[in-house]
Amino acid sequence: MSCQLLYRVDPDLNMARFYRVEVLPDLFGDIIVERHWGRIGGRGQFRAASYRSTSLADAAAAALLRAKERRGYRVAS
Repeated sequence: MSCQLLYRVDPDLNMARFYRVEVLPDLFGDIIVERHWGRIGGRGQFRAASYRSTSLADAAAAALLRAKERRGYRVAS
């Protein structure tokens, strides 16, 4: 479906982070929003949430991305 990768890099703060949001179908007909975040080069953390429709999942993913962009994350090129 869709995948978005964001980075936040600030050498002054020794910060190099990533945040990935992906919207995927699961085997049971629901839509999953997967979030994966952590330090670039590290293993990071993972969380998934299930939604009944694509529109609800897309709205949740967009809200997550807006929140991260407000915190200084930028879309990876």
